[in-house]
Amino acid sequence: MDNLPSASWEVNRGWMLAANIAADLDAWLRLLALHDIDDLADAEPDTMRFRPYHLPAHLADHARRRWLRIARTWPWAGVFTTCWQRLTALPAVT
Repeated sequence: MDNLPSASWEVNRGWMLAANIAADLDAWLRLLALHDIDDLADAEPDTMRFRPYHLPAHLADHARRRWLRIARTWPWAGVFTTCWQRLTALPAVT
């Protein structure tokens, strides 16, 4: 508890809520999209941060569309595109 960012209970509660939401999103991403990739299925948060989350790309606008251009030399490009395709193929929540 000494490492929390503020002496205020309300601010620390917000930080803890944000940290819990981030942990939940990370767990759901691995469960839904990275379940069969051996290196990332049970990866630590630092591994996830430096592999699929640290994306060397840029967002380009062209012809009223947005394109995410990923560097071809990035070793985790295939994992990212597979993950993106699996997440966009999920059915909508009703």
